[in-house]
Amino acid sequence: MKLFTAPPLSQFAKPRTETAPAPRAALLPEPPSNVRIVPIARLAQGGRWRVEAMRALSEPCLLWFTRGQGRITMGGETRGYGPHNAVFIPAGVMHGFEVGPQTHGQAIFFGRGCDVTLPQTPQHLRIREAAPQSELSGIIEAVQRELDSTRPGSDRAARHHLGLLGVWLERQISPVADAPRPSAAKRLVARYAALLERDFRSGHGVSNFAAELGVTSTHLTRSCRETCGRAAHDLLQDRKMFEARRLLAETRVPVKQIADSLGFASPAYFTRAFQAKTGKTPTQFRRAG
Repeated sequence: MKLFTAPPLSQFAKPRTETAPAPRAALLPEPPSNVRIVPIARLAQGGRWRVEAMRALSEPCLLWFTRGQGRITMGGETRGYGPHNAVFIPAGVMHGFEVGPQTHGQAIFFGRGCDVTLPQTPQHLRIREAAPQSELSGIIEAVQRELDSTRPGSDRAARHHLGLLGVWLERQISPVADAPRPSAAKRLVARYAALLERDFRSGHGVSNFAAELGVTSTHLTRSCRETCGRAAHDLLQDRKMFEARRLLAETRVPVKQIADSLGFASPAYFTRAFQAKTGKTPTQFRRAG
């Protein structure tokens, strides 16, 4: 049973005009282009912020939860997840989810430039029947077996199994006609999430984003609280702080340059905002590894 879908966030991103602020340069390399299967519990190694903070990937991802429960936010909407939930996240969709000590499962990263036919929108599926549960687990095991193999044609075999995974997803997704139309609040927050992912480095505040969406800051914040239980400002800060922590943890880019790349007015303002969020200054966070 499909719990919810959201329109692909990229379709809401308005084309830039000549007067739009130029995007700031990304300071991190692109993720690997190869397929990977990673235990979900391992995703949080190095800090739970790596999965809980709002961010987007440049490759599709499938989360297959087999044990545990928590909450996941995709495109500005928060839902609970539990055992035998399959969550598909297209590239570019902002998301974050809780990982507790009892959370088990696998994350399948399809790599950049994946040519497998996959859903174009986020999908959250609760798989109740044993047969499709076993089928999905078997496909994932087959992909992993080929990725680990040194036999001729293993890469090609892995891609074929990924194709079957795409077919599995297609068969589990209910027809579009059966899906209820998202509420106005959900549609607004999905558009806001798309703008955040596009322009979180711009230095714009919630009022700027609200104006671009044609609503007031108050209405945008109220809609965010309704769909995901968080204020619009919190989503913006969460996205910026995830990027800041990732840059501090994975690069040696100077703090001043990180502050500038994320649109902060000064390094001092960035340091205060970062410390308020994490309890550490950027330098302390970097030294802690």
